[in-house]
Amino acid sequence: MISKETLFALSLFPYLGFLWFITRSRQMPKLALYGFYGTLVFVGVTIPAGIYAKVHYGEALANIDWLHGSAEVFLTLTNILIVLGFSQAVIEKKRQASK
Repeated sequence: MISKETLFALSLFPYLGFLWFITRSRQMPKLALYGFYGTLVFVGVTIPAGIYAKVHYGEALANIDWLHGSAEVFLTLTNILIVLGFSQAVIEKKRQASK
């Protein structure tokens, strides 16, 4: 059985591949692309936050409300960027189609 930590680490490789392909394609709305990269930053910040929660509080990150909530706020912001980016792209496509 693969541990959840190992599975988490392995899941970064497909996500990095996804980021590489969408960046290279130049078809992703910029704001959405920033959101997807922000998700990677969220992961990078969550790992040390989880370690801090374990070392300082002796608990998992999910059990330290202020720390977990701060991380989730950042994830929410990245999701908003993704939605706004795609929303702008849809509006622009409709605008072009109506000309």
